[in-house]
Amino acid sequence: MIVVTAPTSKIGSQLLNHLLAANRPVRVIARDASTLPAETRARVDIIEGSHGDAATVQRAFAGARSLFWLVPANPKATDVTQAYVDFSRPAAAAIKTSGITQVVDITALGRGTPQAANAGYVTGSLAMDDLIAATGVHLRALAMPSFMDNLLMQLQPLREQGRFFLPIAGDLPLPSCSTADIAEVAARWLLDDRWQGQQEVPVLGPENISFNHMARIMSEVLGRDIAYQQIPLEAYQAQFLRFGFSEGMAEGMAAMARAKGEGLDLGVVRTADTRTSTHFRQWCESILKPAFLA
Repeated sequence: MIVVTAPTSKIGSQLLNHLLAANRPVRVIARDASTLPAETRARVDIIEGSHGDAATVQRAFAGARSLFWLVPANPKATDVTQAYVDFSRPAAAAIKTSGITQVVDITALGRGTPQAANAGYVTGSLAMDDLIAATGVHLRALAMPSFMDNLLMQLQPLREQGRFFLPIAGDLPLPSCSTADIAEVAARWLLDDRWQGQQEVPVLGPENISFNHMARIMSEVLGRDIAYQQIPLEAYQAQFLRFGFSEGMAEGMAAMARAKGEGLDLGVVRTADTRTSTHFRQWCESILKPAFLA
């Protein structure tokens, strides 16, 4: 039995498709089962509740072998420690007393870099990994750069202004990956019950690409002029406060962006094992353009 958390997320929903295609028994933890597609509900065991709740994870882990762990977004958390580490404490305790032997989780690049000590969300996710690793479970921490899919949050300025905005230099090439590739990598590890030990697995996409280069590709695919505009870090943080984020979580977003701009995601060399297949142009054609035109 494989337990999947955050099954309605972009990563979780695509991961479920892989696992069900392989005809593996799957149990999901969902706050509201009705948010799952009907065909999925018919094929999985469902535990309703939050995977940050002790009783819920104890029920979900019973009789299971593997766990996919993804912390849900919580912009109202006090800070990144509460959002990542404190949320994961009940699961870490339940892992120790259950039959879970393998965990695949979603984390961030940056471990071992000087920027990681004050990188907001990244710092929180790395501390979460340490918590899970301390249980002694076999662990594959899928270490992520920024997701291509995060650009979907900028559809309104793309449509209305022909621009997208971040506080990182536009000419800095950085790794970027699609959520489809993340789900594929996660499925590969979850479907293999032979591996042991603990290690990070970087998921780097096929190439490093700058935001200016992204803008040129988006212009070609969307058929209209798109430009990237770097904004001050303070303005970036302030927009999350306007979106309703707590001060601590808005600060976490700004700290993560600052660290990425200083090279946080550039500490791992891309190899055949860390390269994934979806190029940014492919993602724009298959994901961004339909959303932009909808």
